[in-house]
Amino acid sequence: MRTIIEPFRIKSVEPIRMTSPPERRKILADAGCNLFRVRAEDVIVDLLTDSGVAAMSAEQWAALMRGDESYAGSASFSRFEAAVKRLMPFKHIIPTHQGRAAEAILFALLGGAGKIIPSNTHFDTTRANVEATGARAADLLCQDADNMSSDAPFKGDMDVERLHALLVQDGAKVPCVMMTITNNAGGGQPASLANIRRVAAFAHEFDKPFIIDGCRFAENAWFIKEREHGQSGRTIVEIVNDIFACADGMTMSAKKDAFANIGGWLALNDDELAQKARTRLILTEGFPTYGGLAGRDLDAIAQGLSEIVDEDYLRYRVRVNEYVLERLIEEGVPVVRPAGGHAVFLDAGAMLPHILPLQYPGQALAAALYEEGGVRGCEIGSVMFGLQPDGAEKPARSELVRLAMPRRVYTQSHADYVVETILAVFEKRAALRGMRIVRQPQMLRHFTAEFAPL
Repeated sequence: MRTIIEPFRIKSVEPIRMTSPPERRKILADAGCNLFRVRAEDVIVDLLTDSGVAAMSAEQWAALMRGDESYAGSASFSRFEAAVKRLMPFKHIIPTHQGRAAEAILFALLGGAGKIIPSNTHFDTTRANVEATGARAADLLCQDADNMSSDAPFKGDMDVERLHALLVQDGAKVPCVMMTITNNAGGGQPASLANIRRVAAFAHEFDKPFIIDGCRFAENAWFIKEREHGQSGRTIVEIVNDIFACADGMTMSAKKDAFANIGGWLALNDDELAQKARTRLILTEGFPTYGGLAGRDLDAIAQGLSEIVDEDYLRYRVRVNEYVLERLIEEGVPVVRPAGGHAVFLDAGAMLPHILPLQYPGQALAAALYEEGGVRGCEIGSVMFGLQPDGAEKPARSELVRLAMPRRVYTQSHADYVVETILAVFEKRAALRGMRIVRQPQMLRHFTAEFAPL
């Protein structure tokens, strides 16, 4: 059938407050033109992030009632650990309150001044946690990713030649090799299983642990099944098992591909590293069988991990973004192709060529979408990635606006409304102005900076 139907029924709803453009202009001005500073109740369709905003299932709500809140040895932890190991066969599973906590623990142990941590692309908190230790976050994304209009199937792949050259030249400075799946900063694009295996092989050849940031692992596995030769007849669970069999560890935000509102974990195979991580966990998060989470949250994650690998859900999940992208392409809107697993990415740099990168075209476009239709997205460009550790600024690799679709929250009509909002802004794009930063912090400025139109 051509019609996209949600593979679930809605049992509970919450109202959306319908604001007007004049109201939204004032709200935006009061928020310093930063959509992170806008109250959720003032947003009509909230596509700021897909992290922690999923609608939990009836079975997940039921799982909350099984939560064992024992300080140590909780039965909820045993169920959580078993659910993770069913998909990711690591020796040590260390829960954390969210993915960035897992990153902070890992890089506190592996990072440090003068070190280099390569990845296909580090996202914002990963990069910040690397740089906070004095290490350098190196992005080695494949060449296909630079062509926004290309339909190359695996634009999240790492450039293995550049990785090999880095390991040959500066291997002593590299404590680990990372990959992010899917590649959020690069348009939500997947990495192929073949590329993951090659990256792992190079890492192991140079005796480096290979770590996967796996927060959207199921979406990446779906793309492997759909696009990679020889994978179509395999189950999602089998593909996921193969992905993580390549790795020596992983960081995870359960707020993405586990349908949870909070939570994450660090998984490792190295006994000594895991012992050090657990010690740090106790200092900063909690005992190793709860890691800063309530037992009920661990049970919700365990149930979510069984639901995320459902192929009917994944087919629907990816198809919604494809549908939005197809409609935008028909109207000539510059976008990142092909559709990502969790979001549609607008190419603000191409849409607004009259706005220079350091006048933040992504921020200008995101603000315009909110003013026009109350749609909240997120700039992925020179605001997020332009400020360097030494305080200098340089343009980001690309100027994007991410419209991240929360899991199981919005319907087909919401998708149509988002398309109409984008097209309305696209028609008046020549009138949009760039932004200047009024004030900002020195790290992760996109969360709290204040802007004003030029």
